[in-house]
Amino acid sequence: MEINDLTPAESRLWRAFASGTDVDFRTAGSAVADSSAANLDDPAVGGTWGPERTVRASVLRSLLLDGPREEGRVAALSLAGARVTGRLDLQYATVDHPVRLRHCHFDEAPRFYGARLRELNLSESVLPGLISHAVRVEGVLRLTRARFSDTVRLAGAEVTGSLYLESTRIETLNTEWPVLQLNQAVLGADLWAPGLRAGGEVRLTGARVAGTINLNDSVLDRPGGTAVQAETLAAEADVLMRRADVRGRLELRGARIPGRLDLSLARLANAGGTALRASSCVIGELWLREGPAVQGALNLRRAQVDVLFLQPEVVPDWIQLNDLTYTSLIPHEPAERRLPMLEKGDSGDSYLPFTYEQLTAAYRRVGDDDAARLVQLAKQRRRRRTLPWYGRLWGHLQDIAVGYGFRPLRAGGWLLSLLAVGSVAYGLHHPPALKPAEAPGFDPVFYTLDLLLPVISFGQENAFAPEGWYQTLSYVLIVTGWILATTVITGLTRTVSRQ
Repeated sequence: MEINDLTPAESRLWRAFASGTDVDFRTAGSAVADSSAANLDDPAVGGTWGPERTVRASVLRSLLLDGPREEGRVAALSLAGARVTGRLDLQYATVDHPVRLRHCHFDEAPRFYGARLRELNLSESVLPGLISHAVRVEGVLRLTRARFSDTVRLAGAEVTGSLYLESTRIETLNTEWPVLQLNQAVLGADLWAPGLRAGGEVRLTGARVAGTINLNDSVLDRPGGTAVQAETLAAEADVLMRRADVRGRLELRGARIPGRLDLSLARLANAGGTALRASSCVIGELWLREGPAVQGALNLRRAQVDVLFLQPEVVPDWIQLNDLTYTSLIPHEPAERRLPMLEKGDSGDSYLPFTYEQLTAAYRRVGDDDAARLVQLAKQRRRRRTLPWYGRLWGHLQDIAVGYGFRPLRAGGWLLSLLAVGSVAYGLHHPPALKPAEAPGFDPVFYTLDLLLPVISFGQENAFAPEGWYQTLSYVLIVTGWILATTVITGLTRTVSRQ
């Protein structure tokens, strides 16, 4: 391109490029003087800007690929407040200069497909999309507070530094495709996107982030569909989504997050579907706390979590916990507040002993043996519902007698009660002796004990023969004694085997 073909605005930019000087076409300069100037400088109205602040995309391309150089200076494209007409097409290009196009209005979506760039900064610009599949940026990629009216395509991108998307807005009428594509992207540092607003699916499938993913205060909106598709995501640090508003499915199946997945104060809503799917994940800490109850299903099947911070108030009506393993469960809550979540969702439809064993182990690790016993008792009662009628009957007897062995003192209470009944009954009416000459002196207490205890004998039962209803009472005491003895032995055996 000849220098004579340039407009005054383009000539100014051409001269500044060689020395890396900033060119700012905004009417109020870098310090906005009043609200009217600020409105005129808003890139959203950039389509009305005149030739005095308009630059052709072809001029930008020529500068970046074969622009002037000044010895001893670092050439750079640093432009603000301009309208860029035509398509900035740098597909497969190698650009050794920083590219800073801030507060600009683009008539067409830039194309950086397969390009190799030193730095790319499109902060606070307005663009009809971005085509940057497989781009490589040797530095940082800044899209801070940028506004897009179509898809941002960064699939397979490689950024050696961080990707900045603070308060970026992506809104499009076509939500059939993901509005932000970062699938298979590789970031050498952070994905920094607090306050991101995406009116469609954000795709992070297979992405690799060496630092932290920050989506605090973001609004990710795709009701009835997948708002975040992040299967097999790998983040080397934390994934922060505090106060995030996710309207649609948050899909994290197979993700690897050695740090913290923080959903504190977040609103997860996908009524009639799955709100959060973190199955088969490996997570250091999962925080679900202080926010409203999850609207939709919570799927944690086969996940491995070191610390599970789960408040009962956040748990939805449908939760899937089968094969979930965790080391610590916080905050410490009474067993009565934790047990209802084991009855929800899949846990309520079938008997899943593993969920009870995990909760029991969590209580035992903190030394709360009473809570652990309550969980084990609830497990036996849940199992009882799956048995045939005779199994349920025997289960009820064990529960009433000794609480399945977890309440052994209850058997002592039953024995004392029956001992008192028998002692009073036989004390008021002594049964006749079988052989009066050989019979020992009658003792109603030891006679009742002889009937109740199936193994121990005090010589009373074989020496006396009750009659009428007293005989019936003796049969009841014998049968009850066998039942109590059997349930006590069964319960003690179960308890000892757990130790």
